[in-house]
Formats: sequence, structure tokens, C-alpha cells
Amino acid sequence: MDGIKIVGLGKSVPQKILTNDDLAQMVETNDEWIVSRTGIRTRHICETESHQDLCLHAAKVAIADAGIEPGQIGACIVATVSADNVCPAAACLLQRDLGLPEDIPCFDLNAACTGFLEAMHVMECILNASARKFGLVIGCEELSHLVNWEDRSTCILFGDGAGAAVVESSSEYAFTDTVLGCRGDEALLHIPGAGAAEPSVISMEGTAVFRFAVEMIPKCIAQVLEKKQATMEDVDCFVFHQANARIIDHVVHKLHIPPEKCFKNIQEYGNTSAASIPLALAELKELKKIGPGSKVLMVGFGGGMTWGGTMVELA
Repeated sequence: MDGIKIVGLGKSVPQKILTNDDLAQMVETNDEWIVSRTGIRTRHICETESHQDLCLHAAKVAIADAGIEPGQIGACIVATVSADNVCPAAACLLQRDLGLPEDIPCFDLNAACTGFLEAMHVMECILNASARKFGLVIGCEELSHLVNWEDRSTCILFGDGAGAAVVESSSEYAFTDTVLGCRGDEALLHIPGAGAAEPSVISMEGTAVFRFAVEMIPKCIAQVLEKKQATMEDVDCFVFHQANARIIDHVVHKLHIPPEKCFKNIQEYGNTSAASIPLALAELKELKKIGPGSKVLMVGFGGGMTWGGTMVELA
């Protein structure tokens, strides 16, 4: 099968910044308590922007960065748990707003914080059967409207944002050999759906999620490297889902990953679920920390419970 490389990246975040001091006016908490437990200092929150606004802006930046036209795109997938609508999908509205071809698949994918990686794998498979060899993959969340702002255990964690990637399929690129998994559990991280008797807000067992994450990240890394017949030294940059700085630091220490190879931006954006990995990728490129030829190993984990890992090269 043909593989994919990332040829364009873009991001979008709301203008409003909610600081830890702002949250201290809403719930019983403070900046030191939040930073020491999560590493988060600020998060971006939608006021005038919509989920679709974030998707559209990130997508436009990624397409421009790739240097292609919308008509060259063969599929569009939006990874999200918080789209403006159940139907139509955010990806369908992007087809209209971006002027994408009408004869391509466009759909949303819900795998929580692993969503972007699952969407990348699905896109790789779709493009193998497409005459058009570019795909648009977006992770976007507006979690602020799913947060209980009276629950200090969750409201301090989440932010809004979007990251987009344009990928190219080619027989010259190695198949990415993505690792994906699921362990069905509705207790550790839960958001009730439409029509549920309980409010549609995020509930989470933080300690159990922490244990799950520090178990799955090393396993994913080992499995990806084994499939790619690569070593830790072959990886230029590690990007983990930005759920908690302590999770990332734990894994870096356990696996002896050079800290300079592991990117964190959770301090500015908080946990943006499916958006966190592509948002980090776009920021890494803006900072010129990755570029053509860079090999990036990404690991996601989240509600479901789901997990995934892959190593992708930038073109």
C-alpha cells in the first residue's frame, strides 16, 4: 500500500484566554494548585468563534502551507467529540466552505483524544483508493461548551482549538503502520449524548486516566518502533496527546527520552482532545523545530478508552 507524508499544517485557537487566576474566581482553586497537578497555565475559550470557524481557519492555513488547491483534495475527515452539529458533520460543511470536490468522502470521526491519529490512518487507507492523492485531516474541539464550570476537577483541564494537516499519498512513501486499540469503558471518561437524562458535560476519573496513559504510551511507542523497524534515536520529535504535563514528564523520564525531543504546549492550550496533536505539530513547524524530512512519533490516548501511535515524516 502507498504511504503518506504530511505536506501542510495549520492551527486555529480562539482569541479569549482563560487563565488559572480567572478560574480561581469561578471555583475553589488557584494557579499553584493547577500548575503543580497539570502543568496548565492558560487555555483558549470560544466566545465569538464556533467549532466550524476553528476548523475552517486551520484548514485554510494547512492547504496554503501545502501549496495545493482545494480541488486536489480527495477526502476530508474531522476528528472531534464537540462539533456544532450532530448532523451535518463538520467535514461536510468544510466541503462547502472550502470548495472541495463533491465526489469525495467527508465525515467526522469520534475517537476522543486519539481521534486525529485514527483519522490519519483512515485517510491513508482512503487515499489508496482515490484518484486524488491529497487528504485533509483536522482535529478540532470546542470543549468549553461540554465543561461543567462548577467542577474544579475537570473545568481546569480543557480548552478549545483546532489543528489541520494536509497529507499526500504516494508509492514513494512507506506505509505508516499505525498502532490502534480500544478497551471499552464508559466510567473513566464520559460525555452523555443527545437525549440523555443527565447533562452533556465531561466527567472523568483523573487518577485512573493517569494510570491508563502511563501504561499505554510506552506500549504504543514500542509497538510503533517495532513495526517501523526503527529505534528511539531515529525519531526527531515525540508528540504526545497534551492531557497532563505530569503524564508526559513521567514517560520522558521512564523511557529516557531527551527532553528536547518531546514537545509540550499544554501550559498554553490545556487539553484540547482531538486537536492537541495536530495543534502541537503546527506549532512545532511554526517554531521551525520540524520541517522536511523530520520523523515525528505521535501517541494519543483518551475516552473510549482508546489509544494509538504512529510515526509520520514531513515532506
